[in-house]
Amino acid sequence: MQIKVKPMGQYQTNCYIVAQDGKELIIDPGVGATEWIMQNVRSPAAILNTHGHFDHVWSNRELKELLKIPIYCPSDDLFMLEKDPFGQGVPKSSADVAVEPDARYTIGGIEVTFLHFPGHTPGCSVIEIGDIWFCGDFLFRGSIGRVDFPYSDPEAMKRSLKRAMNYPKNVTLYPGHGTKTTLKAEKRNIPYWIEMI
Repeated sequence: MQIKVKPMGQYQTNCYIVAQDGKELIIDPGVGATEWIMQNVRSPAAILNTHGHFDHVWSNRELKELLKIPIYCPSDDLFMLEKDPFGQGVPKSSADVAVEPDARYTIGGIEVTFLHFPGHTPGCSVIEIGDIWFCGDFLFRGSIGRVDFPYSDPEAMKRSLKRAMNYPKNVTLYPGHGTKTTLKAEKRNIPYWIEMI
């Protein structure tokens, strides 16, 4: 597996291109991501959203039109793609696949699981490919996603963090902002965040 990453826009939201066996998945194409993506993909299979916040989905529609590929987004966050609830002027898009919690797919020959960790948003998910989590705004290096936004749910985040604590594998985390880390490393911090929420 090859992973390319570039922080996009004012919030430096990580956009990822994951290549495996000649196919590519585009994860969280944020503000201004289109040009970089078009320069770095040859055989894209799909656009995957970890959640619906505007800084992670801004380039959805443009890329879908240019590349003729489907969008996968957690079902509980579809309204954010379609209605711009934060009034940021995000180009509206629609998902071709409304991803249900913990759904598994084979996309372009790549095995993908959307693990549901709500709290930051209702549909907030980790995209698991092999031993890697593309974890959006659920977990960061030394921190977690905020739960004081509209549609956030602190109690759901606590449950999600407890679920992550019990996850049996040590996976590498590629977050929506900042640098990569590991689940093992973040398990040292998670009990603190559960108490702080």
